[in-house]
Amino acid sequence: MTTQNFQPPKVGPYQLPNHVILAPMAGVTDRPFRQLCRRLGAGWVVGEMVTADPSLWHTRKSKLRMDHEGEPDPRVVQIAGGDAEMLANAARLNAELGAQVIDINMGCPAKKVCNKAAGSALMRDEALVAEILDAVVKAVDIPVTLKIRTGWSADANNGLRIAKLAESAGIQALAVHGRHREQRYTGWAEYDTIADIKSRLTIPVVANGDITSPQKAKEVLSYTGADAVMIGRGAQGNPWIFQQITHYLTHGELLAPPTLSERRQVLEAHLRALHAFYGETMGVRIARKHLGWYLAEDPRFNEKQHYLLKQQFNALATPESQFDWINDAMTQDAAGRLLAKGSHAA
Repeated sequence: MTTQNFQPPKVGPYQLPNHVILAPMAGVTDRPFRQLCRRLGAGWVVGEMVTADPSLWHTRKSKLRMDHEGEPDPRVVQIAGGDAEMLANAARLNAELGAQVIDINMGCPAKKVCNKAAGSALMRDEALVAEILDAVVKAVDIPVTLKIRTGWSADANNGLRIAKLAESAGIQALAVHGRHREQRYTGWAEYDTIADIKSRLTIPVVANGDITSPQKAKEVLSYTGADAVMIGRGAQGNPWIFQQITHYLTHGELLAPPTLSERRQVLEAHLRALHAFYGETMGVRIARKHLGWYLAEDPRFNEKQHYLLKQQFNALATPESQFDWINDAMTQDAAGRLLAKGSHAA
């Protein structure tokens, strides 16, 4: 199979324009980052997970996570929780607020999520999984999708059984991360389970895990037969990965890496969007982690320079100082000039 010969998947009424999806990541895939990734070629983006607990919906964090103003269709909202009725109500609320696709989180390995019998912890209880899927699908008249891992542990690799439950319940697409929960993000993703799931299902299957280059994306699509790939950590500091993958799948050649000017434009636009969305104080703070990821992906800097420059940027407390720093950083001799100012220069 060559990736050029098959169409991107369709989920409900929504035809994906390509085979590349931005994975939901708490603390990362906020509205500014989703909009940036769409602009740079993501065919589909999934928001940060929203708790199904209604007592937390009034918090600023939840309200910001539910904010999809100005985003193109389809607006995909991921919900997380361990109670079927609560998840069904959360799906209804988000649909009323403008969600066009509901995604159920059964893939998050974080302790604070799993300890509440949510995320990938749900995969230990297949009866509860079936109850949740049935309740959420019946609660809304928009497509419902599901994200899972291959299982809870190496000895409990029940991803295929969960996948079959999902298809039977009316789930319209399934994303599978190629690790079990106990691995968290250690080791390497495996794709045999994803290939097995894809071979047994008729709904679209999306492969996720360790896809950080166009070549790896093509390899995973070919090996698993998946309908699309989902990019998570590979997009942090590298939102260009979506257009790079699509170009490679379509033309069989690699795009040139972004120029210094392109890096500057994207970084400045991203920071402006963060400052506007969160407000100056919170926006400045959130910009720091994104800048760290951009630095890590910038070939001009070695590991030590990356560490020192990140320290320097983290000491900045205003939007103006952050943009001044970027102005200095986006030159070929940036490392020498910035580091000459000291690791905590403002």
